[in-house]
Amino acid sequence: MIIYKQYNQEQLDNQYNNRLHVPDFATYLERWDERSAATREKYAFIKDLQYGDHPRECLDIFPCNKPNAKVLVFIHGGYWQMFDKTKFHFVAEAFLPHNVTTVVINYPLAPAATIDEMVNSCCNAMVWLQQNLAAFNADATKVYIAGHSAGAHLAAMIMCNQWSNKFQNFIEGICLISGLFNLIPIQLCYVNEVLHMNKEMAIRNSPINLEPVQPCPLLVAAGTTETEEFKDQSRQLYSNWKNKVPVELIELPGMNHYSVLDSLVDENVLLYKAMLTLMSK
Repeated sequence: MIIYKQYNQEQLDNQYNNRLHVPDFATYLERWDERSAATREKYAFIKDLQYGDHPRECLDIFPCNKPNAKVLVFIHGGYWQMFDKTKFHFVAEAFLPHNVTTVVINYPLAPAATIDEMVNSCCNAMVWLQQNLAAFNADATKVYIAGHSAGAHLAAMIMCNQWSNKFQNFIEGICLISGLFNLIPIQLCYVNEVLHMNKEMAIRNSPINLEPVQPCPLLVAAGTTETEEFKDQSRQLYSNWKNKVPVELIELPGMNHYSVLDSLVDENVLLYKAMLTLMSK
């Protein structure tokens, strides 16, 4: 029986099961841990700053020594149900040499939290940063966001209309890496066994259905060896938003759902160069 587009249930589940398509996915996770541990050894940072009441509403800051530094906020993925900010500290190592303060945030996870609550938490983190970045030698008017997978979804939601009254327009640019921007297929596949979304929640949390109101340029990136559904997610957001905000679609040759994140911190890869260009404006 067809569930979504041309896919039956097994096929749709397969499209969104990244680990099936990257058999050595665990090596990426291990390497991120190792690189993040090395980053913590190399750079000073402030950990577990609370931006809300939930235990996971906290963030880590790797401050730049340069006064009034630009800021990169990273939102991690994990299908809204796994991982911790500490696994992604390696992002800071790539941007601190360019005088960029790096912030890595946690947010509540499923099944204890709903998608609505996660989006609200990430927006509250941005409010906290706007109010507190100056205390960390950073410029609260020069903030950029990067998100991977579910983190890209949350970053895109920060741009959207229903959250615009939470904070002033202080985001200068956003990079969305292998994101999920239409949650209807997520609601229909195995991932929803943990998320417990109904159709209405999926629709209101799908950036493709929403208006971007943060007037900042956008990078949308995906790997060419990702599944067709993951590539379509990025292409669909690009198509829906290209006449509303400045947006560039980047398809990274040979990259899978895990290696595409590595490209954000690899000086030899287009995405890293595009991010530095975005942050230089």
